[in-house]
Amino acid sequence: MLNGTAVSGAIANLPYIVRTLLTVVVIAAVTRIAVRVASFIIARFFEREAAKGRHGDPKRLHTLKNILSSAVRYLLYFVGAMTVLERLGVPTSSIIATAGIGGLAVGFGAQNLVRDVITGFFILMENQYAVGDFVQIGNVSGIVEEMGIRVTKLRDLSGALHIIPNGLIQQVTNNMGPAMRVLFNVLVSHDEDLDRVLGILEDLFQELRESGMPGLVEGPSLLGVNDLTETGVVIGVLARAEPMKQWGLQREIRGAILKRFAEEGITSPYPRQVVVLRHTTEFSGAAGPKDSSFDEEKD
Repeated sequence: MLNGTAVSGAIANLPYIVRTLLTVVVIAAVTRIAVRVASFIIARFFEREAAKGRHGDPKRLHTLKNILSSAVRYLLYFVGAMTVLERLGVPTSSIIATAGIGGLAVGFGAQNLVRDVITGFFILMENQYAVGDFVQIGNVSGIVEEMGIRVTKLRDLSGALHIIPNGLIQQVTNNMGPAMRVLFNVLVSHDEDLDRVLGILEDLFQELRESGMPGLVEGPSLLGVNDLTETGVVIGVLARAEPMKQWGLQREIRGAILKRFAEEGITSPYPRQVVVLRHTTEFSGAAGPKDSSFDEEKD
C-alpha cells in the first residue's frame, strides 16, 4: 500500500512537478523553433549570395551552408539540454567540466584532423580558390577537382590526382585572375635591321588584335629591347589572356611571329665565334723566314 505521507507529499508537490514538466516542454519547443529559424536564415543568406553571383562554386556554398547549419544546430541543442538539466536539478557544471576534459583529450588525439577541418573552413569562407581553378599549393600545381572541409584534390596536367590535407596548406597561388599575363621574348639576329623588325612585329600584333583571337583579353604589344646577348637582340612581348588560356595563346602568338619572320626573310639567330689559328714553319737554311702566321675568322 502507498504510504499516506508519501501520497500527500506528492500531491503537495504536484504543482511544482507540473511546472517543471511544462518548463521542459517549453524549452524543448523553443529550442526546436530556434533551430528551424536559424536554419532558415542561413539558407536564405546563402541563396541571396548565390543569386548575386558571389563565391562562384555552388558546391562551396552548399558545403558552407551545411557546416554552419550543423554548428548552429548542435550549439542550440546543447544549450537547450543544459537548460533542461538545470531545471531538473542536475548539476550541469560538473557535466560541462567533464565534457571539457573529454574534448581536450579528443583534441590532443585528433589534432591533425581538427587542424584540417578548421583550415578547410576558413579556406571555404575566404574563397581562396574554387573548383575548376588552376592553383599551386606548395610544390604541387593543378586544377582543383574537389574541395572539402578536410582535404583538397588537385589534378595536375599529367593527369595525376593529388590529395592534400587542408591543414598542410600554408600558401596558395591562384592562377585564375580576370586576365592572366602572357610574357615572353623574341630573339632576332644582330645583322637584322632592328627598326624593320619592330615595324613588322607591330603590324603583326595589330592584325592579331583586330582579328579577335580566342582567349585574348589585351595586347599583344611590344615592350622593346630587353637584352643584348652574344646570339642576338632580345625583344619583349606582353599580352593578357583569359584564365587557363594563357599557354595556348602564347603558342599561337609565337607561331604567328615565326610565320611572319619567314615571310619577311628574317632569319633566326645562331651562335657565332671567331677562331684564331697560328701556324709556325721553320727552315734549316740560313735564308728564308723562320715563322709565319695567319688569322682565320670562322662563323
